Amino acid sequence: MTAVRVFAAAVRAVAVLFAVSVAVFAATELLPSDAAQVRSGGVPAAEIRERLGLDRPAWQRYGIWLAGLARGDAGSSLVTDRPVARTVAERLPATLTLAGCALAVAVPLTLALAWAAGTASRRRGPVITLVTVLAAVPQAVFAAGLVAVFAGMLAWLPPVSLVPADGSPLERPEILVLPALALAVPSAAFGAGVLGGAVADAVRAPHVTSAAERGVPRVRVAARHVLPYLAAPVVRVLAVMSGGMLAATTVVETLFGYSGLGELLVSAIGVRDVPVVQAVALPAAAVVLAGLFAADVLAALTERRRAA
Repeated sequence: MTAVRVFAAAVRAVAVLFAVSVAVFAATELLPSDAAQVRSGGVPAAEIRERLGLDRPAWQRYGIWLAGLARGDAGSSLVTDRPVARTVAERLPATLTLAGCALAVAVPLTLALAWAAGTASRRRGPVITLVTVLAAVPQAVFAAGLVAVFAGMLAWLPPVSLVPADGSPLERPEILVLPALALAVPSAAFGAGVLGGAVADAVRAPHVTSAAERGVPRVRVAARHVLPYLAAPVVRVLAVMSGGMLAATTVVETLFGYSGLGELLVSAIGVRDVPVVQAVALPAAAVVLAGLFAADVLAALTERRRAA
């Protein structure tokens, strides 16, 4: 039965990723104008549209792109004619560095806030209030607040995060602080809000309260009776957070002038460069689906262990 559930989860993940690719393609297709008009200049747009294949039906262009992707070819930019894989590869390290720093802050913060919220004696304690407020603040507003405080009032950090030309963001770690916090804190608040309920259910389960009443040390109760049953929801929430962070880099990188995939996505949407949009948008969905698949596997194994 576990193998059937794992196979079903894998099929569902592939189907959802396919649906996401169709949705992204369709959304870009519905935008006014196209890449041919951006490139037209003094050349008739119809001639460029024919050369780029934009005169073909949308379903046919999507099929050609999907067939190329199945062969490992993400296509070429409709605006620059550069291979999409090379364009993405140039921006990928900067975004991975930023996302890695944000995750390094968000994961422990999420777990700490979720545990505090789930074990709070009052349903509306200060931790739950803090989590609710932070999760409700729009990311752009939170980022602007960080800039106002740490770059404006205190002058501790630069307001703009310019990546050194032909260099790594790690050469200037101070440019990562504000964008990473702008990604990490709202994501951690969201994750803690979702996980807090699971933690509350776990710590109030009969076998957990029974162990506590028998005098079992709290650390042992948490390690043996609580954490194993939180593995699946934790992985599921962290997967959604990771994908959400990759998607949120679009806003954060644009606000801070950080040259990564998010900024590339914004510029690609602006010129209707569909292959680049697809190549940047799909990884976020893939990260979420991979994490959800891992969570489904963990849930199936946990239930099997309980039954045994």
